[in-house]
Amino acid sequence: MPDSRFGIFGLISDAGPVVLFVLAVLLCFSIVSWAIIAYKFGYVRNSLNESRVFLDYFFDVYNVEKVFTESENYRNGSLPRIFRSGYVEYRALGEKSDIRHARLRIARAVKREANAESKRLTSLVSFLATVGNTAPFIGLFGTVWGIMTSFHNIGLTQSASLAAVAPGISEALIATAAGLAAAIPAVIAYNYFTQQIGIIERDIEEFSPEFVAAFINEP
Repeated sequence: MPDSRFGIFGLISDAGPVVLFVLAVLLCFSIVSWAIIAYKFGYVRNSLNESRVFLDYFFDVYNVEKVFTESENYRNGSLPRIFRSGYVEYRALGEKSDIRHARLRIARAVKREANAESKRLTSLVSFLATVGNTAPFIGLFGTVWGIMTSFHNIGLTQSASLAAVAPGISEALIATAAGLAAAIPAVIAYNYFTQQIGIIERDIEEFSPEFVAAFINEP
Protein backbone atom coordinates (compact mmCIF):
# COMPACT_ATOMS: atom_id res chain seq x y z
CA MET A 1 0.00 0.00 0.00
CA PRO A 2 1.50 3.38 -0.99
CA ASP A 3 2.46 5.83 1.74
CA SER A 4 -0.37 8.35 2.12
CA ARG A 5 2.16 11.07 2.86
CA PHE A 6 3.00 11.18 -0.84
CA GLY A 7 -0.61 11.91 -1.81
CA ILE A 8 -1.65 15.47 -2.57
CA PHE A 9 -3.37 15.94 0.79
CA GLY A 10 -0.43 14.46 2.62
CA LEU A 11 1.95 16.85 0.90
CA ILE A 12 -0.27 19.82 1.71
CA SER A 13 -0.61 18.80 5.35
CA ASP A 14 3.18 18.65 5.63
CA ALA A 15 3.65 22.11 4.06
CA GLY A 16 4.86 25.01 6.15
CA PRO A 17 2.67 27.93 7.24
CA VAL A 18 3.93 30.27 4.51
CA VAL A 19 3.15 27.83 1.71
CA LEU A 20 -0.20 26.99 3.31
CA PHE A 21 -1.04 30.71 3.31
CA VAL A 22 -0.06 30.93 -0.38
CA LEU A 23 -2.24 27.94 -1.19
CA ALA A 24 -5.16 29.44 0.75
CA VAL A 25 -4.87 32.69 -1.20
CA LEU A 26 -4.74 30.83 -4.50
CA LEU A 27 -7.71 28.69 -3.51
CA CYS A 28 -9.74 31.81 -2.73
CA PHE A 29 -8.73 33.33 -6.07
CA SER A 30 -9.75 30.15 -7.85
CA ILE A 31 -13.15 29.90 -6.13
CA VAL A 32 -14.00 33.54 -6.83
CA SER A 33 -12.78 33.21 -10.42
CA TRP A 34 -14.97 30.20 -11.12
CA ALA A 35 -17.97 31.93 -9.54
CA ILE A 36 -17.41 34.94 -11.82
CA ILE A 37 -16.91 32.68 -14.84
CA ALA A 38 -20.20 30.87 -14.21
CA TYR A 39 -22.11 34.11 -13.64
CA LYS A 40 -20.65 36.06 -16.55
CA PHE A 41 -20.97 33.15 -18.97
CA GLY A 42 -24.72 33.03 -18.44
CA TYR A 43 -25.05 36.81 -18.49
CA VAL A 44 -23.08 37.32 -21.70
CA ARG A 45 -24.64 34.35 -23.47
CA ASN A 46 -28.17 35.50 -22.65
CA SER A 47 -27.35 39.02 -23.76
CA LEU A 48 -26.03 37.84 -27.12
CA ASN A 49 -28.86 35.41 -27.82
CA GLU A 50 -31.68 37.74 -26.80
CA SER A 51 -30.15 40.69 -28.64
CA ARG A 52 -29.96 38.70 -31.87
CA VAL A 53 -33.56 37.55 -31.64
CA PHE A 54 -34.69 41.07 -30.76
CA LEU A 55 -32.86 42.59 -33.73
CA ASP A 56 -34.57 40.17 -36.11
CA TYR A 57 -37.94 41.29 -34.77
CA PHE A 58 -36.94 44.96 -34.81
CA PHE A 59 -36.09 44.95 -38.50
CA ASP A 60 -39.11 42.84 -39.40
CA VAL A 61 -41.64 45.06 -37.68
CA TYR A 62 -40.03 48.50 -37.34
CA ASN A 63 -42.97 49.78 -35.32
CA VAL A 64 -41.83 51.15 -31.97
CA GLU A 65 -45.01 50.22 -30.11
CA LYS A 66 -44.92 46.61 -31.21
CA VAL A 67 -41.16 46.39 -30.79
CA PHE A 68 -41.37 47.76 -27.26
CA THR A 69 -44.02 45.20 -26.35
CA GLU A 70 -41.87 42.43 -27.77
CA SER A 71 -38.75 43.76 -26.03
CA GLU A 72 -40.36 43.06 -22.67
CA ASN A 73 -39.79 39.37 -23.41
CA TYR A 74 -36.04 39.94 -23.58
CA ARG A 75 -35.13 41.30 -20.17
CA ASN A 76 -31.55 40.01 -20.29
CA GLY A 77 -30.56 41.35 -23.70
CA SER A 78 -28.36 44.42 -24.00
CA LEU A 79 -29.98 45.79 -27.16
CA PRO A 80 -33.57 45.38 -25.90
CA ARG A 81 -32.63 47.29 -22.74
CA ILE A 82 -31.14 50.11 -24.79
CA PHE A 83 -34.21 50.22 -27.01
CA ARG A 84 -36.51 50.44 -23.99
CA SER A 85 -34.53 53.37 -22.61
CA GLY A 86 -35.02 55.20 -25.90
CA TYR A 87 -38.71 54.33 -25.92
CA VAL A 88 -39.21 55.70 -22.39
CA GLU A 89 -37.55 58.98 -23.44
CA TYR A 90 -39.61 59.02 -26.63
CA ARG A 91 -42.84 58.70 -24.65
CA ALA A 92 -41.71 61.40 -22.22
CA LEU A 93 -41.41 63.91 -25.04
CA GLY A 94 -44.33 66.19 -25.69
CA GLU A 95 -46.10 66.10 -29.03
CA LYS A 96 -44.88 69.63 -29.72
CA SER A 97 -41.22 68.73 -29.47
CA ASP A 98 -39.34 69.51 -32.65
CA ILE A 99 -37.48 66.73 -34.42
CA ARG A 100 -34.03 68.05 -33.62
CA HIS A 101 -34.77 68.35 -29.90
CA ALA A 102 -36.43 64.92 -29.85
CA ARG A 103 -33.52 63.28 -31.65
CA LEU A 104 -31.04 64.81 -29.22
CA ARG A 105 -32.90 63.67 -26.12
CA ILE A 106 -33.51 60.16 -27.42
CA ALA A 107 -29.89 59.84 -28.53
CA ARG A 108 -28.72 60.91 -25.08
CA ALA A 109 -31.00 58.37 -23.40
CA VAL A 110 -29.77 55.62 -25.69
CA LYS A 111 -26.15 56.62 -25.16
CA ARG A 112 -26.59 56.73 -21.39
CA GLU A 113 -28.07 53.24 -21.31
CA ALA A 114 -25.41 51.96 -23.72
CA ASN A 115 -22.70 53.18 -21.35
CA ALA A 116 -24.46 51.59 -18.39
CA GLU A 117 -24.81 48.33 -20.27
CA SER A 118 -21.14 48.35 -21.18
CA LYS A 119 -20.27 48.73 -17.49
CA ARG A 120 -22.57 45.86 -16.57
CA LEU A 121 -21.00 43.63 -19.19
CA THR A 122 -17.43 44.34 -18.16
CA SER A 123 -18.00 44.30 -14.40
CA LEU A 124 -16.00 41.61 -12.57
CA VAL A 125 -14.17 40.60 -15.75
CA SER A 126 -11.13 42.63 -14.74
CA PHE A 127 -10.76 40.42 -11.66
CA LEU A 128 -10.10 37.48 -13.97
CA ALA A 129 -7.27 39.43 -15.57
CA THR A 130 -5.90 40.20 -12.12
CA VAL A 131 -5.95 36.54 -11.16
CA GLY A 132 -4.36 35.54 -14.45
CA ASN A 133 -1.54 38.04 -13.96
CA THR A 134 -0.87 37.60 -10.24
CA ALA A 135 -1.62 33.94 -9.43
CA PRO A 136 1.53 32.56 -11.12
CA PHE A 137 3.69 35.03 -9.19
CA ILE A 138 1.97 34.18 -5.92
CA GLY A 139 2.62 30.52 -6.71
CA LEU A 140 6.19 31.41 -7.58
CA PHE A 141 6.61 32.98 -4.16
CA GLY A 142 5.54 29.68 -2.62
CA THR A 143 7.93 27.90 -4.95
CA VAL A 144 10.86 30.03 -3.86
CA TRP A 145 9.93 29.55 -0.24
CA GLY A 146 9.79 25.78 -0.69
CA ILE A 147 13.24 25.75 -2.28
CA MET A 148 14.55 27.89 0.56
CA THR A 149 13.13 25.31 2.97
CA SER A 150 15.00 22.56 1.13
CA PHE A 151 18.32 24.42 1.40
CA HIS A 152 17.61 25.11 5.05
CA ASN A 153 17.04 21.39 5.68
CA ILE A 154 20.26 20.57 3.85
CA GLY A 155 22.09 22.96 6.15
CA LEU A 156 20.55 21.45 9.26
CA THR A 157 21.12 17.84 8.32
CA GLN A 158 24.40 18.37 6.46
CA SER A 159 22.96 16.03 3.84
CA ALA A 160 21.42 16.44 0.41
CA SER A 161 19.48 13.22 0.69
CA LEU A 162 15.93 12.89 -0.60
CA ALA A 163 14.59 12.88 2.95
CA ALA A 164 16.13 16.30 3.56
CA VAL A 165 15.03 18.04 0.38
CA ALA A 166 11.74 16.28 -0.39
CA PRO A 167 9.49 18.36 1.90
CA GLY A 168 10.68 21.69 0.52
CA ILE A 169 10.61 20.52 -3.09
CA SER A 170 7.09 19.19 -2.57
CA GLU A 171 5.98 22.57 -1.23
CA ALA A 172 7.56 24.29 -4.22
CA LEU A 173 5.87 22.04 -6.77
CA ILE A 174 2.47 22.29 -5.09
CA ALA A 175 2.67 26.09 -5.00
CA THR A 176 3.66 26.22 -8.66
CA ALA A 177 0.81 23.92 -9.67
CA ALA A 178 -1.71 25.86 -7.59
CA GLY A 179 -0.66 29.14 -9.16
CA LEU A 180 -1.09 27.76 -12.66
CA ALA A 181 -4.37 26.06 -11.77
CA ALA A 182 -5.79 29.40 -10.64
CA ALA A 183 -4.34 31.46 -13.49
CA ILE A 184 -5.03 29.35 -16.58
CA PRO A 185 -8.85 29.20 -16.34
CA ALA A 186 -8.96 32.90 -15.44
CA VAL A 187 -6.91 33.88 -18.49
CA ILE A 188 -8.96 31.69 -20.83
CA ALA A 189 -12.22 33.07 -19.45
CA TYR A 190 -10.97 36.66 -19.61
CA ASN A 191 -10.05 36.32 -23.27
CA TYR A 192 -13.38 34.66 -24.06
CA PHE A 193 -15.45 37.29 -22.27
CA THR A 194 -13.44 40.12 -23.80
CA GLN A 195 -14.18 38.77 -27.26
CA GLN A 196 -17.88 38.23 -26.61
CA ILE A 197 -18.36 41.58 -24.90
CA GLY A 198 -16.58 43.23 -27.81
CA ILE A 199 -19.17 41.72 -30.17
CA ILE A 200 -22.02 43.08 -28.04
CA GLU A 201 -20.44 46.52 -27.77
CA ARG A 202 -19.99 46.68 -31.55
CA ASP A 203 -23.66 45.77 -31.97
CA ILE A 204 -24.60 48.51 -29.51
CA GLU A 205 -22.53 51.05 -31.41
CA GLU A 206 -23.92 49.94 -34.74
CA PHE A 207 -27.60 49.70 -33.90
CA SER A 208 -28.05 52.57 -31.44
CA PRO A 209 -28.48 55.06 -34.34
CA GLU A 210 -31.05 52.68 -35.84
CA PHE A 211 -33.07 52.84 -32.64
CA VAL A 212 -32.97 56.64 -32.58
CA ALA A 213 -34.03 56.79 -36.24
CA ALA A 214 -36.93 54.44 -35.57
CA PHE A 215 -38.38 56.83 -32.95
CA ILE A 216 -37.86 59.94 -35.04
CA ASN A 217 -39.42 58.38 -38.13
CA GLU A 218 -42.35 56.94 -36.20
CA PRO A 219 -45.56 58.42 -37.68
